[in-house]
Amino acid sequence: MSEQIFQRTVQELLGEGVSYLIPIYQRNYAWGEAEITQLIQDVIDYLPKCNAPPQNYYIGTLVVFERLLSGGTVFETIDGQQRLTTLSLLVSHLRNSGEPGMHWYEALRIRFESRARSQKTFAAIFAGAFEQHRLGYLAPHEINESIANGYRLIQQILPRKLADNGVNQSDFTRYLFNHVVLMRVSVPPQTDLNHYFEIMNSRGEQLEKHEVLKARMMDALSDDTEPERSRQCLHAVWEACANMERYVQMGFTPAERDAIFGKGDWGGFEVDGFKQLCEVVGWPQGDSAREGLTLDAILGAGSLVSGNTEDTQDEMDDTPERFHSVINFPNFLLHVLRVMTREDVSLDDKALISTFDTYLFKAGDPVAMIKAFVFALLRCKYLFDQFVIKREFAKAKDGWSLKRCKWSAPGEKRGSGKMSYVNTFGTPDLAESDPGNRRILMLLSAFHVSTPTLVYKHWLNAALKHLYDAPRVEEGAYLRYLESVAKAFVFDRHLAGENKAQYYDIVYQRDGECHARHGDFPATGQSVPGLSYGELDNNLIFNFLDYRLWVELRNQDDKVRDFEFTFRSSVEHFYPQNPIEGQTRLAPSVLDAFGNLCLISHSKNSRLSNLMPRSKTEYYQNNRIDSIKQHLMMKAALQHQRWDAEIIAQHGEKMVRVLVNSLDA
Repeated sequence: MSEQIFQRTVQELLGEGVSYLIPIYQRNYAWGEAEITQLIQDVIDYLPKCNAPPQNYYIGTLVVFERLLSGGTVFETIDGQQRLTTLSLLVSHLRNSGEPGMHWYEALRIRFESRARSQKTFAAIFAGAFEQHRLGYLAPHEINESIANGYRLIQQILPRKLADNGVNQSDFTRYLFNHVVLMRVSVPPQTDLNHYFEIMNSRGEQLEKHEVLKARMMDALSDDTEPERSRQCLHAVWEACANMERYVQMGFTPAERDAIFGKGDWGGFEVDGFKQLCEVVGWPQGDSAREGLTLDAILGAGSLVSGNTEDTQDEMDDTPERFHSVINFPNFLLHVLRVMTREDVSLDDKALISTFDTYLFKAGDPVAMIKAFVFALLRCKYLFDQFVIKREFAKAKDGWSLKRCKWSAPGEKRGSGKMSYVNTFGTPDLAESDPGNRRILMLLSAFHVSTPTLVYKHWLNAALKHLYDAPRVEEGAYLRYLESVAKAFVFDRHLAGENKAQYYDIVYQRDGECHARHGDFPATGQSVPGLSYGELDNNLIFNFLDYRLWVELRNQDDKVRDFEFTFRSSVEHFYPQNPIEGQTRLAPSVLDAFGNLCLISHSKNSRLSNLMPRSKTEYYQNNRIDSIKQHLMMKAALQHQRWDAEIIAQHGEKMVRVLVNSLDA
């Protein structure tokens, strides 16, 4: 493999005796106050706190083409020149301001092709001419004002930011030089630079953190006994998994699908470990397309299976518009790392690089850990696609789906050599036709809408752990586990008062088991701590109740049967807190009781909040219900022709019984 991917600190980058050429086809320097301020603030934010050991801050990538000239090595900069220019200006300022220990920066390392003004301006900056607020030997027409303005902004912004954050310049300088890191990617000698510059220009952005993470893994695998094979495998798996909107099978060639997911089915998982994976991925017989990765491959700019004549129309129709994932790829990587290591890994992707530093790159055998992670990533993505809900847009409709990918060979009942998506469990038709599939779908969607924020999707981590550990995923066992996790989250955490269990402990120490028992909770809503207005700390309480109500009543009530979980975030008082003039104002203890509360959308809460129960009920006669609990409240109000303290208490007790009785289910 001819690419070279190196991790370089700022000092290593600008102090190793090579020059970086900004070619004429690159645009002029364009960073202004916003970009420079953000760069400086980011470095300050990553400075170690309270004597903690410093963590590297990965600032992005620098894509270069290596040239060997008479004067030494020159790297032609294809991507990253704005960041490289700013860092060069920042280091020049620190050198000119008298920062000690900068003997390593004895020569300017940035050069400009056919841009005399830019070169002269940078030379004057390096020589210190701008420190005395004079132009030195330069005439006004010889100055590149964009570069000069960038340097002046650094002179103004850096001292202000250091003062605002209580940081001294020496600490900032040491961290900048030794712990701010770029990934330098050297493209192959045969690269068509104009083509790659067009690719970079069309992307319009630097590589994201997960792409930097991939590059670091590729670099670390250089120490493997078979680095090319391992890196090819990593690349192929990574690119297949990175599109969370697409089923993972679509990221491989048909021959690879046969080997990984089962010949003639593509719905199983047949490989056992990274070694076997390397034998079937990335090295297809008679196919030289993957013998050397191009920068297209490193950046994921092209599909490795595009143009494959064996791909069917169904596969081509598998566009991102059809399926929408409940998680993005960087957060998914953290879920995989937690499942693999069983460590309490943060699920916050803002700490993606530092988290992988801790658990992968600083492990006793980083190469072995990376191999294990690559295999775990593929397996988790397969399990995620097969057994976790997606939002599906098809036939002018959208809704939650729980479907698996299936190859139907010619001659089968439904098959004509096509890929299709069928129910994960039970009958291969619409989700509504199979009670088990629909029940798991309803519970997963209840989890998801309760915690839309990505960093709090502990339910997803619990599901992945169960699926990953199971020798074979079975419908009944999966449903029982998910219900147990839901009860543990509701009763052992959200309604446990000061004795809240931690999510990690519930999932990894208790294996999702709920410790609460029926006798731990009284039978009235008013006497259960955590159920009154202002005490409810998670919408899962309402959504799990709606799930239990759906299970019990779906065969008795059409509106309950057709209910679907949506993102509802507002707790509504069915009897209003501020009724219209002339209506009775209920006591706060009655108003805020669980029996008077339900979950609806924020927009409807704003529109309906002060209406009386009768008016709200009339509104929902012609509109889809927001909540099954709300639906039952409206039915009770119609039945009794009133909604007062007595009916509120009766409804509250019924709902608490449904919740508490679930502990015996």
